Amino acid sequence: MYKHLLEQVRGCLEKGNLQAIAQTLKDQHSADIADILAHLEAREQAILFSLLDGETAALVLNQLDTDTVSSLMSTLGAERIAGILDNMSSDDAADLLAELPVAEKDQLLELMETTEAEDVQELLEYREDTAGGIMTTEYVAIRQDITASKAIEVLRETAPDAETVYYVYVVNIANQLVGVISLRELIIADPNTLIERIMHRKVISVSVDTDQEEVARVVSRYDFLAVPVVDHHQELVGIITVDDVIDVIHEEASEDIYRLAGTAEVEEEDFLVRRLWSSLRSRLPWLLVTLAEGLLAGRILGGLERELSAMVALAFFIPLLTGMGGNVGTQSSTLTVRGLATGQIDGKRMAVTVFRESMVGLVVGTICGAIVAVVALAWQRNVMLGVVVGVAMLANMTTAATMGTLVPLLFKRVGVDPAVASAPFITASIDVTGLLIYATLATTLIGYLA
Repeated sequence: MYKHLLEQVRGCLEKGNLQAIAQTLKDQHSADIADILAHLEAREQAILFSLLDGETAALVLNQLDTDTVSSLMSTLGAERIAGILDNMSSDDAADLLAELPVAEKDQLLELMETTEAEDVQELLEYREDTAGGIMTTEYVAIRQDITASKAIEVLRETAPDAETVYYVYVVNIANQLVGVISLRELIIADPNTLIERIMHRKVISVSVDTDQEEVARVVSRYDFLAVPVVDHHQELVGIITVDDVIDVIHEEASEDIYRLAGTAEVEEEDFLVRRLWSSLRSRLPWLLVTLAEGLLAGRILGGLERELSAMVALAFFIPLLTGMGGNVGTQSSTLTVRGLATGQIDGKRMAVTVFRESMVGLVVGTICGAIVAVVALAWQRNVMLGVVVGVAMLANMTTAATMGTLVPLLFKRVGVDPAVASAPFITASIDVTGLLIYATLATTLIGYLA
């Protein structure tokens, strides 16, 4: 469907049939139009974009990457882009401008309408990963000392420009958030009833400097369509809607997945040198940590030279021990990082969390240790070899589960993102500890293995 539409647009562009293109795009979703624009040449992008009405152009512009926006500015002119930004919601306009070079951002702000530019500039002053950075200032608020009928009149005047009207927030004379009422409750209320008598006084809100991950947790926990944002004086300054929260969840999940792998996200439109440097900077430190611990593991194996010479079968089980330990450690760290991100694991209750996961490692280690001990006995006909391998497996998996849980919790406690420490650091550390356990047991019991 998408490819067919793209070919259809290209065909009309080649023939110069702009009327057919306008008709084709009329019923298309803004996201699909943005995808089509991304696959066209700069001149074709300008032609196609000029055919869109103001509302559609604003929705499409919000979907475009910064390179395409800059290209449109150079071909259509900054005045045209600024006019479209005036029709966008303030939070979307701020997000777009935040990604542009400073010169282009300042130029567009100067060309925008004064009121719109002031709202956008206010949002740009907040950090982009906080509630203030993702909120919109287009919301519906009413005073607590007016009647329900008066409140509905206020809604008729302000609702067209609001992001959502499902929740109506109530403020006092100082614009402090004091309550909330749903649109349904407002409509069915007695027209002469004061708002302060029917509003809900216990309002869950977030501060302008609340981290966006915490905002996402609040919205997810209470199933809100929007959450109000207040400043340090409890004054209502904006709201965050669920569509913005979905973007946050996607962004944070992607970031955590990349960090779990010991790397970082690189935008597709980045230049090759920038992409190379970003990848090098994010991956090399953890690879060097892994390299150092790998060399340490080799040193430990070097210490087993006499035991391995006396009993070659000891070497057969090294990949199994390190592999199983790494697997258990990765599982534990993934569950811990995920639990910390969703709030299911409280970083303050470290002892309980570590103990629970250690018990899991002990149980699965006992089962797997017993199995591998039986296999070693049946394979090599050596009882003590089975004991060494089985006990090493038990100790290794218990240690792996403990470390996989403890390290992310410790990082969280000292203020470091726990996702950063997981796969590269924990896996290599578990390999070292597993080999140490195996080497200690083999050295101690070498006289019984021959």
